[in-house]
Amino acid sequence: MINQSALPFPVLLCAMKAAAEETRLRMLALLNDGELTVSDMTDILGQSQPRISRHLKLLTEAGIVERHREGAWAFFRMADRHPAAGAIRDLVAHLDPSDQRLAGDRARLKAARQARAEAAEAHFSRLADNWDKVRSLHVPEEAVEAAIIEAVGAKPVQAFLDLGTGTGRMLQLLAPLASRAVGVDASHAMLSVARANLERTGLAKVQLQQGDIHALPVEHDAFDLVLIHQVLHYLDDPARALREAAAVLAPGGRLLVVDFAPHMLEFLREGHAHRRLGFADEQLRGWLAEAGLDVVAHRDLKPEQNHPEQLTVSLWLARDRRVVTDFQPRSTQREVA
Repeated sequence: MINQSALPFPVLLCAMKAAAEETRLRMLALLNDGELTVSDMTDILGQSQPRISRHLKLLTEAGIVERHREGAWAFFRMADRHPAAGAIRDLVAHLDPSDQRLAGDRARLKAARQARAEAAEAHFSRLADNWDKVRSLHVPEEAVEAAIIEAVGAKPVQAFLDLGTGTGRMLQLLAPLASRAVGVDASHAMLSVARANLERTGLAKVQLQQGDIHALPVEHDAFDLVLIHQVLHYLDDPARALREAAAVLAPGGRLLVVDFAPHMLEFLREGHAHRRLGFADEQLRGWLAEAGLDVVAHRDLKPEQNHPEQLTVSLWLARDRRVVTDFQPRSTQREVA
């Protein structure tokens, strides 16, 4: 962590100058709540794209906002490593949340996120019966599942949580290894499909809950294994989802993330509701570290043929840093059929 108690005068002056403008301060307040695109900012602030881009350029040049490009989209977020990052976050934290302008911005941000969530859920509802076919873009599902089983290993699992459970396939794969298994998904349609699939395979006692991956409806410190399988690329704020997943891990628990490596298939945004075009290893490691987790294994599953529309699947296994003593995850007495 950077010591924020003493900052060079020019560094702090540059950061404060960049923030000292109404639109840019409103931008910082929004970015403090998660990553956004220029299009997001244009809709929320009601200003032209050139004006928004110019303000973001000034904030980025000052080092207090970071920009990263994914295909045709660029995402912006508050900087974490700039020497003045802490001071700017403190400044934003002191803004009056009841201010009419800021309250309006937050309301429009919430509406924009809700609209995207509803569009994604509608997409999932349309594809629910054939959801597994969408995954034909990457290496065979059998290879991915074998890699997941290998990553989980033979260690007994007391409480397993599958986030974004979809059709319930990962529960079918891993629930038999656990004393307790829970699946969470935001989509009613997906949960209906998952419930039917689990009943057919004799796993009717697996718990299924509707919920937001950013505000999980389960206990904290309760699961020794959490899986996020092909979910992060649909999210506005993947880092926030990882932090939420870390919060429900028991001390020493493990989080397994399975998603795409970076790619350039833009049609997945419009045609399949993808928000992100994969994730670089460095990016995921950084987010996991911020969530208090250490990556203990990473693996890339590349397609056998170098086809432009075949994707690499990446797996990250991370562990909670807290010391394991005699702690036992909660509610392990419930058996999985």
